[in-house]
Parts: sequence; C-alpha cells; structure tokens
Amino acid sequence: MDKDLFRKIKALRKENNFSQEYMASELGMSRPTYIQIEQGERDLTITEAKKLAAIFSVSLEDFLAGKAPERRVVIEKETKKPSGGLQIRVTEKHLEKFKQVLLYVLGKVGSKPNVGETVLHKLLYFIDFDYYEKFEENLMGATYIKNHHGPTSKEMGAILANMQEKGEIEAVKSGYFKYEQKKYLPRKRPNLDAFSAREIEHIDDVLARLSDKNAKEIENYSHEDIPWKVAKDGQPLSYESVFYRDERYSVRNYDDEL
Repeated sequence: MDKDLFRKIKALRKENNFSQEYMASELGMSRPTYIQIEQGERDLTITEAKKLAAIFSVSLEDFLAGKAPERRVVIEKETKKPSGGLQIRVTEKHLEKFKQVLLYVLGKVGSKPNVGETVLHKLLYFIDFDYYEKFEENLMGATYIKNHHGPTSKEMGAILANMQEKGEIEAVKSGYFKYEQKKYLPRKRPNLDAFSAREIEHIDDVLARLSDKNAKEIENYSHEDIPWKVAKDGQPLSYESVFYRDERYSVRNYDDEL
C-alpha cells in the first residue's frame, strides 16, 4: 500500500486524540502490531481498512485515497421557514454539557466493573437519543458514528483527553473477566447547575436501565436500535430516526399525544 496512507493513519489518530492502545484494541491486535502499520511495515487487510475508515468517520474509498473526514460547523439554533409551518431541526451541540454529563455519569456508575470505554460510549448515546425522542430537544447533541462496536461518540476522545490534561478525570486499566478494559474515574464533581431537573431525571433513568450491561450486551442492544440500523457504516446516526423506533426501544408515550 501507499506509504502516504500509513502516514495519514498516524495523522488522523493524533488529530482525533486516539491512543495507539485504543486503535490496537479497535482493530483487535496488539499495540506493537498496530505500530508496524503506522510505520508502514505491515500492510492492511481489507477488513482492517474498513474498520479504520469507520473509526475515522470516512468512507472506505476516501480512506484509501487518503482524504480527511469532512469537518462541519454546526449552527446552534432552531429555525423555521419564513412561509411558516415546517420546522427545520438543527442539531445543537452542547460540548460543555457533554463534559458535565460525563462527570455525572462517571460519578454515578464509573466505578462499576462493567463500565469501561465501550459501555460509556453507549450510555452517552442512549442519554442523547432517548432525550431527543422524549422532548425533541438536544441534551448534548453529540455526533455518534456507526461502527462495528455500535454508536461511538465522535467528540468523546478529544473531550476525555482534555479532561485528563486538566486533571478532571483519571484513566485506569482494569480486568473484567478475561478482558482488559480502559476505565475513567472522576476527580471532580459535575456542575449540577448545568442541568435541569428534567435532564437529571432522564440521565438517572437511562443509567438505571442500562448501566449494568457489559460491553457485549450493550453493544448488541444498540445494534437493534433504529438509528444504528438505518445508518451507513462509518456515518453519523440521525437523531430524527428515533421517531421510527419500535416498542422495544421507544421511550416516549405517543398514545398520550393522540
């Protein structure tokens, strides 16, 4: 393969604040083997190339061509067409609230032996998407990508790295059954003023329902949710698709609205 591709992999990893350990884990290989890829000493299989494309949120074609993922600025507002009637929903990103939600979730369930990085991604996904279905508003409004492990927050890696630098969280490694997992423990309390009572109640409800699931259980559970099922590999999940959920996943009582 083109040497430029291997240099691009390293550049994309650093741009997304992913560690070599994280990349190796996602690809199902050891860190030394992954390092060989970055150094151009080992070719990629097509399966590994697909996984890397999904991790970096690009199509396989663009990844092999060395193209960077498209970056978009999201307008933080909700608007209507002047002619009236039709509402255009624009995803609102609340990245400071994302950090506070992380601290809150880690304070509540971060010490549970099953809550590693994979489970954390899925808990945040259900917190965000369930809230949108219930209230048609964004709580955090993060971007979640469809990859082979289920919905993965695009912003979480950079936010976790920033929080570690500031000493707000601590990354630790622990064993869960025969698997090693990466965990995060809070070193400060969340700012509860950032939440409404409704938001805290919602987050607590999601944690009560899902935080006891291990990584495989919550991964499989997320794979049956409509937003993940209808999205294309490596592409963002649509918040609007929550309104097509079936009774297993829907958290809104539509009968009360008839």
